[in-house]
Amino acid sequence: MELDKDLQSVQEMRNAVEKAAKAQEVLASFSQKQLDNIIKTVADEAFRNAEYLADLAVQETGMGVREHKVIKNQVGSRDVYESVKDEKTVGIIKEDTKNKILEYAYPYGVIAAIIPTTNPTSTAIFKTIIALKSGNAIVVSPHPSAVKCTVEALKICQRAAESAGAPEGIIGWISQPSMQATTELMQHRKIDLILATGGGGLVRAAYSSGKPAYGVGPGNVPVYLEKTCRIKQSVKMVADSKTFDNGTICATEQALVVDRNIHKVVIQEFKKHGAYFLNEKEKSKLEDVISPVRGKLNPAIVGQSAVKIAEMANVNVPANTRLLIAFEEQAGKTVPFSIEKLSPVFPFYIADSEEEAKKRCIELLNLGGRGHTMSLHTMDDEVVKSFGHAMPVSRLMVNTLSSIGAVGGTTGLKPSMTLGCGSYGGNITSDNITATHLINIKRVAYGLKEVNIPKPQKPGSSVPEASTYDPRIEEVVEKVIQSINTKEASKDDISEIVEKVLLQYQ
Repeated sequence: MELDKDLQSVQEMRNAVEKAAKAQEVLASFSQKQLDNIIKTVADEAFRNAEYLADLAVQETGMGVREHKVIKNQVGSRDVYESVKDEKTVGIIKEDTKNKILEYAYPYGVIAAIIPTTNPTSTAIFKTIIALKSGNAIVVSPHPSAVKCTVEALKICQRAAESAGAPEGIIGWISQPSMQATTELMQHRKIDLILATGGGGLVRAAYSSGKPAYGVGPGNVPVYLEKTCRIKQSVKMVADSKTFDNGTICATEQALVVDRNIHKVVIQEFKKHGAYFLNEKEKSKLEDVISPVRGKLNPAIVGQSAVKIAEMANVNVPANTRLLIAFEEQAGKTVPFSIEKLSPVFPFYIADSEEEAKKRCIELLNLGGRGHTMSLHTMDDEVVKSFGHAMPVSRLMVNTLSSIGAVGGTTGLKPSMTLGCGSYGGNITSDNITATHLINIKRVAYGLKEVNIPKPQKPGSSVPEASTYDPRIEEVVEKVIQSINTKEASKDDISEIVEKVLLQYQ
């Protein structure tokens, strides 16, 4: 009798976890040099297959841009490797001679990794590299809409890792993912940590699994073009960033907030970069495509081109249209243009002042992007400091492409496909997740200070008078110790000193 698909999925997951746990026990004995050799081999092989995996991802998911997914795969392999290759993740990782503390790293064990459909291959490569770098095994649950490309990426990583000496089973996956199997994976007794990248429901499930978890929240990234910005350069960056892989990176700009002083010039510049500005009738049509049920995003538009989304709304646009933009004055769950869209669609807000822009950006972030990212274009450092202080985000991108800047592509941030949102977004960290988040640290601490602990007094007793103390006791104690060391002390000597000490401290 053939097993039910859900049961097959659950059994496959259990088998993968068991194999990963055994493999991790072996990997835990590997040296830093051995781990580094493994991840270099994995990163090199994944980099070589960047184009192949990009093709698979676009074909299977129907999302994004092939050339852009190539770049994602390259960042997830080569750039991630370069960022972690010199990190110490095994044995003594720090020695504080002043405070006499040694820090030892040790792995979590087996990591459960949840992969999104928007960045399936690059995220799988990235999570595999950081897991192996830190001495962990990894078991992956792909998104059901991106199973083939995700598993192929993992197979490439697996073959490379094993060729470099990694134990068999150190990388595992569910080839027939189901909600039941994914839920049980996160709750499995041999899973030690969860890396969850996906929708809000999935992240909440990870946090309620009873396991340590790195879950990341959604992004609803506002971008403010302040009056001092270099308009031509800024508009080009925003247009390129918003259309990068058709907006599937969660750090991509989602709403334009433009200073009134420059908004007319900004509009003209966007038109030069292929933006189509919708009239009110066209805007209304597109609203029903973005969010047929108000408050919920239509997944059919995610990662699609501007032309295709316009067709879905029966709106005629030029064939070279890259962006769809509509003027907006409201923000809220029931305002389709103001929510996270993960596609090349923008609302255009006009701000009369910096303070008004701040309020609008916070309003947009509160719709579902708190803690994630904001983008700012300005030449005024005081404006940067002001927004840096006021915005409830974990990363503020300044004068760069937010989408690839936040993941470390154009900035000095750690290259990562999992971006923490901190307490603003209900996450445990605000960091770009990397290998050092996947180790524990034990500390060996030597004593530095002498402490005299007073003995408690019995009820009703009084502290002995200072005059009752016999300083000769210390002399006798010292002589007895010396005598004992030279085997000259008699039983009577020892009895005498004991009696004197007892009398002194009773």
